[in-house]
Amino acid sequence: MSRTRVKVSVLLAGISCLLLVWATLPAWAHHSFASEYDASKPVKLQGVVKKMEWINPHSWITMEVKRPDGTVQTWEIEAGAPNAMFRAGFTRDSLPIGTEIIVNGYHAKNGKNMANGRELTFADGRKLFMGSSNTGAPQAQ
Repeated sequence: MSRTRVKVSVLLAGISCLLLVWATLPAWAHHSFASEYDASKPVKLQGVVKKMEWINPHSWITMEVKRPDGTVQTWEIEAGAPNAMFRAGFTRDSLPIGTEIIVNGYHAKNGKNMANGRELTFADGRKLFMGSSNTGAPQAQ
């Protein structure tokens, strides 16, 4: 085999490997409910929206929660994909900064101020399901 053919073969093999790794990145980035959250540790968080991110594969709500001692904690709440959230009744204007909300969900296994959101309640009492359908997540009622 000529040197040129060997170089081309090595180059093609390298490109093939890179494409394979690139194609599997979304699978690595996605996770199951059970790998990060504890269904036996429900949380109820009351506070105000600091940020709303409509991104795939999961939307994220950042909220500020006032503790009984007056200190404020920032919590990151994982929700469903934007399309699932929209089907549940959310709109892009549903959660402007400063909106008072209550989130029921499940605490992160690592103990950080993160939760997988199940249900969001607005100050006027409206409720919207926000949970993802990952394996291991408790089912919506």
